[in-house]
Amino acid sequence: MPRVFIKTYGCQMNERDSEQVAQMLVARGYELTESERDADVVLLNTCSVRDMAEQKAIGKMGMMSRLREERPHMVFGFLGCMAQSRGEELVRGLGHVDLVVGTQKFHRVAEYVDEILAQRSAASMDDPRFSIVDTEAEAGSQETIRDHALEPEQVTAFVSIMQGCNMHCTFCIVPSTRGAERSRGMREIAQEVRGLAERGVKEVTLLGQIVNLYGRHEFPVVDGKSPFVQLIEAVHEVEGIERIRFTSPHPIGYREDLIQAFTRLPKLVEHVHLPVQSGSARILKAMHRTYTPEKYLELVGRIRAARPDIAITTDAIVGFPGETDEDYAATRELMREVRFDNAFIFRYSKRRDTPAAELPGQVEEGVKEARNKDLLEVVNEMARARNEEVVGRTVEILCEGRSKTNADRLMGRTRTNKIVIFQGAPRHIGQVFDVRVTRATGFSLYGEAAMLDGE
Repeated sequence: MPRVFIKTYGCQMNERDSEQVAQMLVARGYELTESERDADVVLLNTCSVRDMAEQKAIGKMGMMSRLREERPHMVFGFLGCMAQSRGEELVRGLGHVDLVVGTQKFHRVAEYVDEILAQRSAASMDDPRFSIVDTEAEAGSQETIRDHALEPEQVTAFVSIMQGCNMHCTFCIVPSTRGAERSRGMREIAQEVRGLAERGVKEVTLLGQIVNLYGRHEFPVVDGKSPFVQLIEAVHEVEGIERIRFTSPHPIGYREDLIQAFTRLPKLVEHVHLPVQSGSARILKAMHRTYTPEKYLELVGRIRAARPDIAITTDAIVGFPGETDEDYAATRELMREVRFDNAFIFRYSKRRDTPAAELPGQVEEGVKEARNKDLLEVVNEMARARNEEVVGRTVEILCEGRSKTNADRLMGRTRTNKIVIFQGAPRHIGQVFDVRVTRATGFSLYGEAAMLDGE
């Protein structure tokens, strides 16, 4: 029975794609392993959003070349965004790579691995090595990420609802690695969610590159509701699902029907991710972000007016080409004005074939690093303050399992997407109940669980 090691870099969509690949390989009789040294097949699912992610994957694969010397039968492959972007050059640059599969061909990985192993067993070691590179587009590929390999007691799951992006932000490589927007059918997605609920899942996160623009090319607006809101309503009706989240969205997709959905659909949790990227109007225009800081702040106000207890998180980029001290100061000020619950801060990274890579005024790495460090301090200060506001309150959590940092404790997540660590029993896992928060850090809450059903 061949053993497979899969390592994933990047976003939740990559994690979901890797889960699909793993499920298909297991269905064919492969066994998953947690170490490349124990594997017959090594697959790295890659990210291209930042250069560091690409370099980590290439470095990891490079270090594994020695395994080929020890075990000549092994198969090595790249999957995902970097595979899509670089294709054949990965085989030429790393002589031990046998398989390169792009973002629209994850459903082909298992058969390609079978093919390579079959050829490997039939050929003599003196024959030229056989490799497969497939980065071609495939119609209907958005429908192929639909199967789940759930862990015991797993109560949360990601559901891919679309692929691709049409926004063409000047810094972003995703439109070229993931292709144009393509949405799955609502009925198929709802059926997938029903299957998850039947297996004990209580919370689903809907995934897409611009998730809140789901279905805008495929489905009509009905009764003033966008296809995305219609989909949320369909998932909301699934018995057994208690919480609905979504990521990653764009501010232009937060129209009034979606904002109002937070007031009338109780399973839609009180958390929105609202990527801002910059607080400078000039930089936002250069990024092709299609909104101004004023419009962004107005949207934040509308969301909080509809749901005052909602948590808001964001993404921001520092060091975009042409960013001056004044531009960065505007970003810093916007972050403080909004008082986000948390934020992901990124240093601008040149990506091949993106307009921003050719813009004048590329910012020095030392300046990027200083701005990144400074903005992280602002974010951490905000996160600590927002978490301190919860101390002494009772909050609802879904217990997801044991804490990753302390196996003697359990962890759950609030509806506002905050992690709570507490003492509990195995019976708590998978249940929704109240916890009283006793203290807070910048990233976690600590609490005392209420007794369940009088236990």
